[in-house]
Formats: sequence, structure tokens, C-alpha cells
Amino acid sequence: MEQAAEWYALMRAGDASAAERLQWQQWFDRAPEHRQAWNYVERIGRRFAPLQSSPDRDAAVSAFRQAAGVAPRRRRQLLLGLAGSLGVGCLGWTAWRQTPLPALASTWGADHRAGVGETRRIALPDGSEVWLKALSAFNADYSDRLRRLQLVAGELLIGTAPDPRRAFVVDTAQGRLQALGTRFTVRQEAGRVLIAVHEGAVRVDTAASGATGIVPAGRQARFTADALDTDAPADLGREAWTRGVLVADDTSLAEVVDELRRYHFGHLGIAPELERLRVFGSYPINDAERALEMLASVLPIRMRRTLPWWISIEPRA
Repeated sequence: MEQAAEWYALMRAGDASAAERLQWQQWFDRAPEHRQAWNYVERIGRRFAPLQSSPDRDAAVSAFRQAAGVAPRRRRQLLLGLAGSLGVGCLGWTAWRQTPLPALASTWGADHRAGVGETRRIALPDGSEVWLKALSAFNADYSDRLRRLQLVAGELLIGTAPDPRRAFVVDTAQGRLQALGTRFTVRQEAGRVLIAVHEGAVRVDTAASGATGIVPAGRQARFTADALDTDAPADLGREAWTRGVLVADDTSLAEVVDELRRYHFGHLGIAPELERLRVFGSYPINDAERALEMLASVLPIRMRRTLPWWISIEPRA
């Protein structure tokens, strides 16, 4: 994949020599994997091309977000077509998931969503407030008897307003949360949900087993459809993203990079041997490239920029 990006950068520059073009053709013809990688980089390049030529980054960001302006069915076709062009090989899927595109696709069609690099605050009809982390989404369904949110993707910070006549619940694929006069964060992870309670308490009911528990202020829990684990103190930095800060406390570099992908308009890859490096400190998530520079100053890593939108994290030589 890195070779494909390097060839793409050279050919895109427009000054490749005849010998270099011949070398590219030989590389392209050598293996099906090379052609898959080239097609991936070329197609993603079209999406992020404004980052290469526009002096105004906001204009580039807007160009990337144009996908949000077309019909939902067409948006899905655009990204599914991009992923499908890679086939089912691990190489294509690995590179695809190192961009914000699959997470962006998961938010389409929701009542409320935040795109790449966005943090949004939504005021609900009852006076409750919801903050959406980048690439997060939820649906809202208010009735005379119930205030119901459905977490579609990502992470929310919720502050509930009192209403003695209507319970406030958040439904996830793994179970239901009921706010008991509270302020809490809820995050959808792979096959499970993380909840951290900052004020009040939250009742958790798992979807399959019926396991139930109360998570009080200052505690957090993870649950699947079958099990609930409440024995953990709440992460003190859990709300920091609402202020544009990523707090890492003995966090793996892989987890930090996953968070930064929400705020980076392009491909952000990491060498497998670096994923378990431990990270401490506070980093500006609204400036992902600055955060990467800060990480490179304290860890044995370096940033390799093959294209303006393609960054790879590699071991420092």
C-alpha cells in the first residue's frame, strides 16, 4: 500500500520521466495486489484531492464533506463502491479502515450526527443536552410517556433535564440505559458499550441476559448483550473531548490513533509493532497533525507523509 501511495504521488506530480513511467507500469502489472492497492489510492485520492491543491483547508474539508449532501442511498453507493473496488483482501480492508470513511458511512441516515473533525452540541426539546464526538450519531424519539435516544455510532455526552412523568433512556444494540438524574458519557465499541457516569446514576439493562445494574457517579461500566461489568472507576478524562482535548493515561498508541482518525481528513496508518506503545498526556484532537507532532516528540516514532492526506506512523530510525 505504501508503494502504491509513493507511485501515486510521483505520477500525480506530473513530472515523472519516461523511465519512471515504465517502472510504474512494470510494478502495476507485477501482481494483482499492486493493482488493488493502486485502485484504492487513486479512488481515495479523488476524495481527498482538495487537500493537495487548496490553500484554504476549510475549503478542502467542505469538499470532503460533500458526500453528506447527496441522497442517503447514493452516499452508501459511493463508499460501498469504494470499498468494493478493493475486493475482500485484507490489504484493502486494512487501508480502508485507516481512513474516516467507514465510520462516516455508519452515521448516515441518523437524526443527529457529527462528521469528521466535528464536535456538536444538540439541545433536545425537554431541555436535555447531547454532545456528539466526531463521527457519532443518534436518533431521538420523544413521546408523551418516554424520552428515548438510540445510539447509532460513536460517543455521546448526555446531560438530562428532570421530567418526573417521562423516563430518559438510551437504547444500544447491547442494552438499554436509563438516566437517573444524571450526566454521563456512552460509547459504542465493537460488540459492547462503555458508560461513564459523571453525575447522578444510570441503570443498565442488558439486551439478551437481562442482567441489571446501577452505575453511580464516579464509576464506569462496560456491557455486552449478555454481561455487565461495573467494577471500575470512571476515567477522569472521559469528557475532555468536548473541550477539544484527548487525555491519554497509559493508553495504547493504537487507541490514540483510532481517536485521531475521527479528526483527520485522510489515511492515518500505524506500523503494527508500534501499536502497544503506551501514551500519557493531553493532546489537541481538533488539530490532529499537531497531536501527531507532539507524540513524535515523546515516543520513538516518526510521521511519514506520502501524500498530503496520507500519513503513516513508523518507527524512528
